Amino acid sequence: MNGAAYTVTTEEWLSLAEDSYVLFDVRGEAAYSYGSIPGAVNCPDILSAADRGELPRDRKLILFSESGKTDESVSAALREKGMDTYYLKDGYEGWLRRYCKGKERAREIEQSLTKRRRFKENIFHRFTKAIVEFDMIQPGDKIAVCISGGKDSMLMAKLFQELKRHDKFPFELVFLVMDPGYNEINRLLIENNARMIGVPITVFETSIFDAVYQIEKSPCYLCARMRRGWLYKKARECGCNKIALGHHYDDVIETTLMGMLWGGQVQTMMPKLRSTNYEGMELIRPLYYVREDEIKAWRDDNGLRFLQCACRFTEQTALNGDTDASDSKRLDTKRLIQKLKKTNPHIEANIFNSMHNVNIDTVIAYKKNGVVHHFLDDYEPSCKATDEGGAV
Repeated sequence: MNGAAYTVTTEEWLSLAEDSYVLFDVRGEAAYSYGSIPGAVNCPDILSAADRGELPRDRKLILFSESGKTDESVSAALREKGMDTYYLKDGYEGWLRRYCKGKERAREIEQSLTKRRRFKENIFHRFTKAIVEFDMIQPGDKIAVCISGGKDSMLMAKLFQELKRHDKFPFELVFLVMDPGYNEINRLLIENNARMIGVPITVFETSIFDAVYQIEKSPCYLCARMRRGWLYKKARECGCNKIALGHHYDDVIETTLMGMLWGGQVQTMMPKLRSTNYEGMELIRPLYYVREDEIKAWRDDNGLRFLQCACRFTEQTALNGDTDASDSKRLDTKRLIQKLKKTNPHIEANIFNSMHNVNIDTVIAYKKNGVVHHFLDDYEPSCKATDEGGAV
């Protein structure tokens, strides 16, 4: 530890006894929610906390921000108050680089999906169930496994690797990562996580974030459409005939409910579908039966940290404290489902199953291949009119 500059390197901090210090993340709440060092206490206004007597005086206080460049003045002010304070050199970014570097954990993570009973039954078996039930993979397929950097797509990549290891029939995989304009630390997290868990990614860059940042109405919808198009295009360039996306069971039920509540239509997220713009290409969703809570449990059990939504719109609204703007309709739908679940524990299964049990005889109108069909089109009256116009 450098007493003169009152700095501490990541290595020096990790060598300290755990009961000799308290780690404080002095970034804002939004940045903290996107990811922090395990065990760190979020305290953006740490000087006020010191004035209120809320900080310990019997241990070292180690502060960090994003890169370590803004902590020195704060730690100096705390030292003037008589506290043994240091700031973490290179900050959260430096810790993240060290956390990911050189960790050969791929096999351990893979085994958690096949050796741990919970994950084998609730993740791997449900993954293979969807593939078999919906005939998602055929011999000779070349599949672009699309990785956003989040927990869902990273898990999907490991599941595909495990499936490939069984080698029951020939198919090929390309692990495709599109960078739509991530900041440096988010790009680094994706690359290092892929290296750590043993997924050989192919990265290509686009400027989607720049294109949609100034869009005020439905930027997320436009961003998703553009990302899908770029993934199809790049997958085809790689010789693939399918792209695999990491949408899961909870995405399905949320999309179903969102369509009814905000779209005024009954629709769902299909387990697979053919592309209308890229002939011969198909989209598959092999996590169709996997619950999000199981994915989170797998992530946490393995001590993994993945990227959350990192678009500029989400980051900026959160940093501005504009909670209403950052709350999407999908989040509103999640909250509604959780509220309904308190009185009906089967609500999620009922929403999911409703899309598998549509009674077409009770539907007023529906679309098939873009053509609207109405129940009156083939409705036959049960009575005939007389010559005078009266009923028989």
